[in-house]
Formats: sequence, C-alpha cells, structure tokens
Amino acid sequence: MAPRLHPALLFAAALLVLWEGYTRLTGVSPMVLPGPSGVIRALVAERQAIARHAFSTIGVATLGFSASVCFAFATSVALHFRPWLARGLIPIFVTSQTIPLVALAPLMILWFGFGLLPKVLLVILVTFFPVLLSLLSGYAQVPRDYLDLLASMGARRRLIFRRATLPATRPSFFNGLRISATYAIVATIFAEYAGARHGLGIYILAAKNNFRADLVLAAVVVSAGLTLALLGVIQLVERLTARGGRHA
Repeated sequence: MAPRLHPALLFAAALLVLWEGYTRLTGVSPMVLPGPSGVIRALVAERQAIARHAFSTIGVATLGFSASVCFAFATSVALHFRPWLARGLIPIFVTSQTIPLVALAPLMILWFGFGLLPKVLLVILVTFFPVLLSLLSGYAQVPRDYLDLLASMGARRRLIFRRATLPATRPSFFNGLRISATYAIVATIFAEYAGARHGLGIYILAAKNNFRADLVLAAVVVSAGLTLALLGVIQLVERLTARGGRHA
C-alpha cells in the first residue's frame, strides 16, 4: 500500500469512529442517521439486490464513458487540425457544461424514454468536455520549436501529430480521464434517479421513499466504490501503457 494513502485511511477511519460514536451516544433514530455499523448490516442484508443494480449502473457508466472518450479524441483531432472549427464549437461545448443535471436528466428521459440511450447520452455529455479539454491542452503544450524543427526536416503535419504531439499529450489525457471518471458514475445514477427500471439511482429512490436511510447510504457506499474502481482501472492502464512506451 502506498504510504501516501495512509493519512487518508487514518482520517477516514477517524470519521467513521466519530460517526458511530455520535449515533450511539445521542440516540439519533436510524431512520434519520444510521451509524456505519447499520449501513454495513444493510449492505450485507441487501447485497444481492444492490449488486444487481450496481452491475446495471457500471454497465451504463462504462459504455457511456468509453463512447465519451472516443468521441472526445475524435473531436480533439478535428479541432486541432481545423482551428476555425474550434473557435465555433468550443463556446458551445462550454455552454453545455452549464446545464444542471437536475434539469437535463428528466429531459433526456422525456425525449428518449426509459431505455439505455438517455442514460448513455447523459454520461457522454457530462464526461466529454474534461477529456476534450485535457487533450487540447496537451496538444498546445508541445514546444513550438520542436514542431518547427520536425517541419523543417520535411515531416508532414499528420506525422508530427502522431510521433510528437500525441505522445506529449499523454499526461494531460490521463488527468482528463481521471476527472471525467469521477463524474461518470454520478451522471449514471442521476439519470437512473430521474427514470429507470434498474440501477443504483432507482434503488436509492425506492429506499428513500421507504424511509430507509441505511439502504440509501449503502448504495452510496457502493457507488463510491465503483468510482474508485474505475479510477483504479485508469491508473492501471496508465502504468501498463507507460511500460509499453518504455519498451517500444
């Protein structure tokens, strides 16, 4: 375990102890604020139902996030080679990020129904811009002198992009992936909350309507775990591709 994780784990453990102690000493109703032990008991008791909904959520999030990354990469290449296109589209992309999810999610359900499409579209919309911005920022960080040197040696623009610009963009790209990954699960749950048949969002809504705060918090714990797992996959891919790059 990395040493830098120790302070975070200790701080999280201290918060859980304080939380458990508060619920026991004050006698607050579990319907209002269950302690960590109550949340764990609810998670164990409802593990099969929560697992079914969690698999639905992670499937939608993974599909939407993957499509978002592909779309962001293709768009970034087009904007890089066509600056006039960037001047026209970037303001639109920025504006799209100002639309609140609480308004957008119900509209997606209204327009596209309760199937897979509205949830995937919402994930794409939420996670697309950070990846796009990180790629464009990475393209701009390549030293101009280096690009001019390659051009003076007869390298064409596409070859320069493939051999120089893309490798230099790698750190920015993975930073953008990590930022977007933190939004992917949340966007999926929000879409499910607005209207769905399966997923953690609809499970949280049902638990809330039944005044089961322990089940709501159990689903929240699972959603946080899914986000951390997605971030772990991204970190693993980053390490594996770094090794591949060194051996190339």
